[in-house]
Amino acid sequence: MSSESIPESLQGERLDRVVAFVLDMSRNRAGNLIDDGKVTLNGKVEQARSRRVQLGEILNVSDEKNEDTDAPEPEENIEIPVVYADDEVLVVDKPAGLVVHPGAGNMTGTMINGLLASWPDLRGIGSKSRPGIVHRLDRGTSGLLVVARTQKAYDHLSAQLLDRSMGRWYTALVWGEMDSDTGSVDAPIGRSKKDRIRMAVISAGRPAKTNYEVTQRWSDPTVSLIRCKLETGRTHQIRVHLSAIGHPLIGDELYGGKRSAIELERPFLHASFLEFEHPSRNERVSFESEIPSDLKEVLKDLSD
Repeated sequence: MSSESIPESLQGERLDRVVAFVLDMSRNRAGNLIDDGKVTLNGKVEQARSRRVQLGEILNVSDEKNEDTDAPEPEENIEIPVVYADDEVLVVDKPAGLVVHPGAGNMTGTMINGLLASWPDLRGIGSKSRPGIVHRLDRGTSGLLVVARTQKAYDHLSAQLLDRSMGRWYTALVWGEMDSDTGSVDAPIGRSKKDRIRMAVISAGRPAKTNYEVTQRWSDPTVSLIRCKLETGRTHQIRVHLSAIGHPLIGDELYGGKRSAIELERPFLHASFLEFEHPSRNERVSFESEIPSDLKEVLKDLSD
């Protein structure tokens, strides 16, 4: 990764937690990088996982598997549905199938490539390879996410993710009848030891909690429409948690939700509600997104 200056939102946090947050990896893996001498603060190797970082310190992690790629280039032919824009933030209603930012196997054609064509000031905000990206959605997930246009906004929004004050609700359709109308799944998530492209509930994973409430049920086939609220934001969190309790998302081939009774080419998951404190206006703002046509068609067929 390129050098990162510790923002106010991370001041006083443990080094292993900061590395895990910045590189979106498990805390255990971040700790291993620290133990291996691959983490520096202000140019000096730091091997104490519990070391508390300070505002303005320069963090660098020399791990070739996580090095920042070259800065993404603008691409004008990518249609990005932006539902709100001001000098501080963009709110995007991401379509399914669009990758959020460049990474292994997806170096072009991403959401951030498209945004850079209209908002070149995003370049360098937060990260060289993921400019402005505060949180992400899987390729197959549609819906709302916020992008920071200034470093101040990036730090402010990142802090809201850390303290869990950002509101994120998802609409999901799962197999089976949920046992109760409301509930929570509180279980750590990490990389599966059996299949490295999958995440799984494992004891050594990062803490993760998903709350849910049932909004509608059908009996033929037996499925449940639910709203999920994230308290944390782990990779594939909703997909993993619901599969772990026996209710995989319809259409989710990776986690056991692909079944012939309902044909869907992606997981039935839509980020339908987003709420956060605006970085400069000192007020909470919220946005809602209707589920897209492919998911509406599934619900229509169930009702018919």
